[in-house]
Amino acid sequence: MTDGAAPPGASPVLPHAAVLAVEAIAALNVRPDGVYVDCTFGRGGHSRRILANLGPRGRLIALDRDPQAIAAGAALAAADTRLTLAHARFSTTADVLAQQSIAQVDGVLLDLGVSSPQLDDAARGFSFRRDRDGPLDMRMDTTQGTSAAQWLATADEGDIREVIRNYGEERFAQQIAAAIVAARARGTLGTTRQLAEVVAAAVRTREPGQDPATRTFQAVRIHVNQELEELSLTLPQCAQLLAPHGRLVVISFHSLEDRIVKRYFAAEAHPERAVPSRLPLRADELPAPRLTLVGKPVRANAAETAANPRARSAIMRVAERFAGRAAA
Repeated sequence: MTDGAAPPGASPVLPHAAVLAVEAIAALNVRPDGVYVDCTFGRGGHSRRILANLGPRGRLIALDRDPQAIAAGAALAAADTRLTLAHARFSTTADVLAQQSIAQVDGVLLDLGVSSPQLDDAARGFSFRRDRDGPLDMRMDTTQGTSAAQWLATADEGDIREVIRNYGEERFAQQIAAAIVAARARGTLGTTRQLAEVVAAAVRTREPGQDPATRTFQAVRIHVNQELEELSLTLPQCAQLLAPHGRLVVISFHSLEDRIVKRYFAAEAHPERAVPSRLPLRADELPAPRLTLVGKPVRANAAETAANPRARSAIMRVAERFAGRAAA
């Protein structure tokens, strides 16, 4: 999630560009009087574009678990009564909407991952760049939960290894975990630079152009914020909340997220595939789809990736609430 750019004419104080902004808003197919949810407000890049397409009777509910993002959006929410901001995990989307007496929506957007403001602020602990040394925090919600430093200080070496291997897809997970445990015993694992240096010393080789710490930082961040669990809990809520023909748009930035989205969309679009082939059922007895797939996966074009290198790994998938026979 790299966000912050507003449409032409909006506030110029937001320097970060929302990834696939034009494509995402087009995919939502915004109706002027519709109700929409931006599950990842960030700095409002996508939300501003949704609001620009809404009429006076439209509504936008925007969530973010980062209190800094909510604070940054306070002025926009105060100036535009169509926007409601909620400091909440997106796994609580259904609860947030229930509090607003909203039972159905016309579209939901999820722009996953870490935002540019989070990466650029050394105090947040997300970045491994040497010029951005800061505390090992990595929490998206700084008001609760366990920081990366706290977890790394107490976790078993085996647990660290598994997190780095599974969430970072890191082939040197064993060596890195051992090096982390040794560093914490020496008391040299309190900042992002120290962690990056520990990883660099443990990794024998790396793909050209990739920092040795990239996969480890990704893995620890995903674990600390329970990002994959959050996504798995959220997708069914979004599908259930959609009105017929409502759109669910998800932008992912790494393969683990995209795999969850791809498999969920496929399962909801083709539930009959889960039925044993030898089970004697008529066509009208097969489970009805909840979603239909819309188009092919979309990636940022060359111009966007040149302007915003963080967009190069983005992939957007779109599904629409099935309007035929109701799903069971």
